[in-house]
Amino acid sequence: MLWIKTFHILFAISWLAGIFYLPRIFVHYSEGKEAGEDVRRLKIMGEMLFKFMSLMAVISITFGAILWLWFNITGMWLYAKLFFILALLIYHGVCWKYVKQMSQDMLLKKGRFYRNFNELSLLIIIPILILVELKPI
Repeated sequence: MLWIKTFHILFAISWLAGIFYLPRIFVHYSEGKEAGEDVRRLKIMGEMLFKFMSLMAVISITFGAILWLWFNITGMWLYAKLFFILALLIYHGVCWKYVKQMSQDMLLKKGRFYRNFNELSLLIIIPILILVELKPI
């Protein structure tokens, strides 16, 4: 079980690295485009990072499901965690929408919006960490 938990954590960290960095690409794209700079490379970077973090999400969720279903990990904390994982998946989906908009030069919001959007992921991830570590419920 410890190997599966280790791989779950490893791939979750990789997924979250993408979740934290992709909105920064949106910020640089938005501000670069506004300044008249060449932002083509940022579009490619965003698409590649999204593919990577999506793969990491699938693998992380797979290992998490194995832990839950095969090793009978239970508790109310787990259901609360699953709620926040669903929120993180929705956030991931919104990132996909922005990547598609960026690839079509339709990413129209200002850099400040994407900076704030980046912080939203922390509001989802912090409760996950608290629930997993402390298991308060």
